[in-house]
Amino acid sequence: MEIDLSPKLAKKVYGGDGGSYFAWSPSELPMLREGNIGAAKLALEKNGFALPKYSDSAQVAYVLQGAGVVGIVLPEKEEKVLPVKKGDAIALPFGVVTWWYNKEDTEFVVLFLGDTSKAHKRGEFTDFYLNGSNGIFTGFSTEFVGRAWDLEEDIAKTLVSKQSGKGIVKVCGANLPEPKKEHRDGMTLNCEEAPLDVDIKKGGRVVVLNTKNLPLVGEVGLGADLVRLDGSAMCSPGFSCDSALQVTYIVRGSGRVQVVGVDGKRVLETTIKAGNLFIVPRFFVVSKIADPEGLEWFSIITTPNPIFTHLAGSIGVWKALSPQVLEAAFNVDSATEKLFRSKRTSDAIFFPPPN
Repeated sequence: MEIDLSPKLAKKVYGGDGGSYFAWSPSELPMLREGNIGAAKLALEKNGFALPKYSDSAQVAYVLQGAGVVGIVLPEKEEKVLPVKKGDAIALPFGVVTWWYNKEDTEFVVLFLGDTSKAHKRGEFTDFYLNGSNGIFTGFSTEFVGRAWDLEEDIAKTLVSKQSGKGIVKVCGANLPEPKKEHRDGMTLNCEEAPLDVDIKKGGRVVVLNTKNLPLVGEVGLGADLVRLDGSAMCSPGFSCDSALQVTYIVRGSGRVQVVGVDGKRVLETTIKAGNLFIVPRFFVVSKIADPEGLEWFSIITTPNPIFTHLAGSIGVWKALSPQVLEAAFNVDSATEKLFRSKRTSDAIFFPPPN
């Protein structure tokens, strides 16, 4: 049975004055379920506060817009309060409790991508809020809350029922902890400021998130990258050669994408734009061409240290094969093989637009 790979936009799940939570549904994007991948976005307005919660999935968070504060409590650890901004990637292993807050005028938007292989529902995140109308506290009786925390009944009732908001609330004048820059160490990496792994003039730039620059992704089990493709440039056809899935969110711009799968069948050919999410199946080959304004995307790969094989350029697999093999494989003469081999002699994976 063929699976629809068409890019999709997220839909609002819940929200209010403080902000909204959006998610991609596996019923609309079947590859989420097939690949055991979850995807969601949090958008906080000024003074928006996402209540403390944990998830049933390990995730990578990426700040798409604005700046804010995130509180992180790793299992059996003290709380860390980080200042975060556009371009920051944060690894969130299993069992981590987080809260998010925006005190700025600009909307604060965070993307969440993660592995749902151990989740309650394949292809979806299930969040467990500690309090609020849908929180853990609400589920327990005042007797159990009182006994567990050694509280009088009236105080237990207040804790159970006082917060009527669900997931996201607005907290004007709240005295939340001040973020500490030193808490960022080992917890986050800014992909827009990090050293470039690839930098091709008039082509594009890549920052790869892995266990070397953010060791915590090893606990998450995911790698990630931020790719910025210049106007009308092309990303070389390539595939993940270690059986990983590639989940791509378009951050900015627009362009065209083609994906080729089994038996040389083109399984996707479409236009992609900001806000789209799509998934490339294992071993399928993908290539993108940016529109004149350029194209930027953030991807997770379902392994912490991904390995890619590119088909074009001097590092491409075709250039590694001997001339005789190419002649036989393409059924061409030596002159055509030499012409083919003479093109794309640089080790680039991005190609500038034709002159």
